[in-house]
Amino acid sequence: MNAPATSEVRPAQALRADTPRRASRFLHEEEGDDPILSVVNLIDVFLVIIAALLIAVAQSPSNPFSADNVTVIKNPGQPDMEITMKEGQKITRYQSKGNIGSGDGTKAGVAYRLKDGSMVYVPEASAPQ
Repeated sequence: MNAPATSEVRPAQALRADTPRRASRFLHEEEGDDPILSVVNLIDVFLVIIAALLIAVAQSPSNPFSADNVTVIKNPGQPDMEITMKEGQKITRYQSKGNIGSGDGTKAGVAYRLKDGSMVYVPEASAPQ
Protein backbone atom coordinates (compact mmCIF):
# COMPACT_ATOMS: atom_id res chain seq x y z
CA MET A 1 0.00 0.00 0.00
CA ASN A 2 2.48 2.39 -1.03
CA ALA A 3 -0.03 4.62 -2.64
CA PRO A 4 0.95 8.24 -2.89
CA ALA A 5 -1.07 10.68 -0.91
CA THR A 6 -3.81 11.97 -3.10
CA SER A 7 -4.16 15.64 -2.96
CA GLU A 8 -6.06 17.76 -5.37
CA VAL A 9 -3.26 19.05 -7.49
CA ARG A 10 -4.47 20.60 -10.66
CA PRO A 11 -2.20 20.95 -13.60
CA ALA A 12 -1.03 24.47 -14.55
CA GLN A 13 -2.91 24.28 -17.83
CA ALA A 14 -6.18 23.77 -16.02
CA LEU A 15 -5.57 26.88 -13.90
CA ARG A 16 -4.83 28.98 -16.97
CA ALA A 17 -7.93 27.74 -18.75
CA ASP A 18 -10.13 28.53 -15.75
CA THR A 19 -8.86 32.13 -15.28
CA PRO A 20 -10.15 33.63 -18.54
CA ARG A 21 -13.56 32.21 -17.88
CA ARG A 22 -13.78 34.11 -14.60
CA ALA A 23 -12.40 37.31 -16.16
CA SER A 24 -14.72 37.11 -19.14
CA ARG A 25 -17.67 36.99 -16.78
CA PHE A 26 -16.80 40.53 -15.64
CA LEU A 27 -16.00 41.78 -19.12
CA HIS A 28 -19.31 40.71 -20.63
CA GLU A 29 -21.68 42.33 -18.19
CA GLU A 30 -24.94 43.81 -19.38
CA GLU A 31 -24.22 47.12 -21.11
CA GLY A 32 -27.84 48.23 -21.08
CA ASP A 33 -27.72 49.00 -17.37
CA ASP A 34 -24.70 51.29 -17.60
CA PRO A 35 -25.86 54.92 -16.97
CA ILE A 36 -22.67 56.43 -18.39
CA LEU A 37 -23.66 55.33 -21.92
CA SER A 38 -26.55 57.80 -22.01
CA VAL A 39 -24.18 60.61 -20.96
CA VAL A 40 -21.82 59.68 -23.78
CA ASN A 41 -24.72 59.85 -26.25
CA LEU A 42 -25.71 63.31 -24.96
CA ILE A 43 -22.15 64.54 -25.41
CA ASP A 44 -22.22 63.32 -29.02
CA VAL A 45 -25.46 65.19 -29.67
CA PHE A 46 -24.06 68.41 -28.17
CA LEU A 47 -20.91 68.12 -30.29
CA VAL A 48 -23.03 67.91 -33.45
CA ILE A 49 -25.07 70.96 -32.37
CA ILE A 50 -21.91 72.96 -31.63
CA ALA A 51 -20.44 72.05 -35.02
CA ALA A 52 -23.64 73.20 -36.78
CA LEU A 53 -23.59 76.52 -34.90
CA LEU A 54 -19.95 77.12 -35.77
CA ILE A 55 -20.68 76.53 -39.45
CA ALA A 56 -23.64 78.94 -39.29
CA VAL A 57 -21.49 81.66 -37.67
CA ALA A 58 -18.70 81.16 -40.21
CA GLN A 59 -21.13 81.65 -43.11
CA SER A 60 -22.80 84.73 -41.60
CA PRO A 61 -22.28 87.91 -43.67
CA SER A 62 -21.40 89.92 -40.56
CA ASN A 63 -18.61 87.51 -39.61
CA PRO A 64 -15.66 89.68 -38.50
CA PHE A 65 -13.13 87.15 -39.80
CA SER A 66 -14.24 87.19 -43.44
CA ALA A 67 -12.43 89.49 -45.88
CA ASP A 68 -15.53 90.67 -47.77
CA ASN A 69 -17.09 94.13 -47.63
CA VAL A 70 -20.72 93.68 -46.59
CA THR A 71 -23.69 96.00 -46.00
CA VAL A 72 -26.69 94.64 -44.10
CA ILE A 73 -29.94 96.65 -43.95
CA LYS A 74 -32.55 95.68 -41.37
CA ASN A 75 -36.15 96.94 -41.68
CA PRO A 76 -35.62 99.10 -44.83
CA GLY A 77 -37.86 102.15 -45.03
CA GLN A 78 -39.16 101.74 -41.48
CA PRO A 79 -38.60 104.23 -38.64
CA ASP A 80 -36.39 101.68 -36.84
CA MET A 81 -34.17 100.95 -39.87
CA GLU A 82 -30.62 99.84 -39.10
CA ILE A 83 -27.61 99.73 -41.46
CA THR A 84 -24.52 97.68 -40.61
CA MET A 85 -21.47 98.12 -42.85
CA LYS A 86 -18.36 95.95 -42.70
CA GLU A 87 -15.31 97.21 -44.54
CA GLY A 88 -12.33 94.93 -43.93
CA GLN A 89 -12.02 94.59 -40.16
CA LYS A 90 -14.05 97.77 -39.38
CA ILE A 91 -17.76 97.37 -38.58
CA THR A 92 -19.93 100.51 -38.56
CA ARG A 93 -23.55 100.54 -37.41
CA TYR A 94 -26.05 103.28 -38.23
CA GLN A 95 -29.46 103.40 -36.53
CA SER A 96 -32.34 105.50 -37.73
CA LYS A 97 -33.87 107.92 -35.27
CA GLY A 98 -37.11 108.16 -37.22
CA ASN A 99 -36.42 111.72 -38.41
CA ILE A 100 -36.69 111.66 -42.19
CA GLY A 101 -35.23 114.58 -44.12
CA SER A 102 -33.64 116.30 -41.17
CA GLY A 103 -30.05 117.29 -40.61
CA ASP A 104 -27.63 120.17 -40.54
CA GLY A 105 -26.76 121.79 -43.84
CA THR A 106 -27.83 124.25 -46.48
CA LYS A 107 -29.36 123.89 -49.89
CA ALA A 108 -26.56 123.64 -52.44
CA GLY A 109 -28.54 123.52 -55.66
CA VAL A 110 -31.21 121.70 -57.63
CA ALA A 111 -31.02 118.42 -59.55
CA TYR A 112 -33.22 117.77 -62.59
CA ARG A 113 -33.90 114.48 -64.40
CA LEU A 114 -34.15 114.89 -68.18
CA LYS A 115 -36.43 112.85 -70.47
CA ASP A 116 -33.53 110.61 -71.53
CA GLY A 117 -32.93 109.64 -67.86
CA SER A 118 -29.78 111.65 -67.28
CA MET A 119 -29.44 113.94 -64.27
CA VAL A 120 -28.41 117.59 -64.35
CA TYR A 121 -27.24 119.44 -61.24
CA VAL A 122 -27.64 123.21 -61.17
CA PRO A 123 -25.82 124.87 -58.28
CA GLU A 124 -27.49 127.87 -56.71
CA ALA A 125 -25.78 131.23 -57.07
CA SER A 126 -24.53 132.21 -53.68
CA ALA A 127 -25.50 135.64 -52.49
CA PRO A 128 -22.56 138.08 -52.20
CA GLN A 129 -21.61 138.76 -48.63
